[in-house]
Amino acid sequence: MSGSAIIIFAKAPVAGLAKTRLIPALGAAGAAALAERMLAHAAQVAAAAAPDTLEVCAAPEAEHPAFGRLARDHGLQLSTQGDGDLGQRMHRAFLRTLARHYRAVIIGTDAPALDAPSLRQAQSALDEHDAVFVPALDGGYALIGLRQPHACLFDGIAWSTSAVMAQTRDRLQAAGLRWAELPAVADVDEPADLVHVPAGWLP
Repeated sequence: MSGSAIIIFAKAPVAGLAKTRLIPALGAAGAAALAERMLAHAAQVAAAAAPDTLEVCAAPEAEHPAFGRLARDHGLQLSTQGDGDLGQRMHRAFLRTLARHYRAVIIGTDAPALDAPSLRQAQSALDEHDAVFVPALDGGYALIGLRQPHACLFDGIAWSTSAVMAQTRDRLQAAGLRWAELPAVADVDEPADLVHVPAGWLP
């Protein structure tokens, strides 16, 4: 068993597949270009947090050249998310990773404000808590970290809605788990969220 793992959940930055809700504002190619920029940022800050293992868990496959570049640049591992809803895919990743590590953190690529200090703080929080989260301002979360897999946190959650974090808190409390929450950050999912994109990132 080694110490910590950070897993980045990411869609391949393919036009028409990535960031589809931004297509009305950016076009399919523009939305994919922003998705690739956000993926690169997530990998950069995750690498700076210095986990023992860094991985991109890709959908639908890990063959996109952007994933290959990140593997070369940051020494990260590549895997695929597989079938099922988001909860099933995340739970499966935790089951696999926590069989080899004492703690694991999953992040997405949609929160530009998620930085290396936040990731280090999240890893440290797992020293004293069963779980850690960075809530998203839209009611979801941008980061989840666990020391043990807990299926109850993933089964039957209303993913991609404003109820995700509230439902997750209910599950945590019902399971008697101790959790920490770090300051909330903004997700970039809808055209109105583009105000949270750093200068120079938009195509």
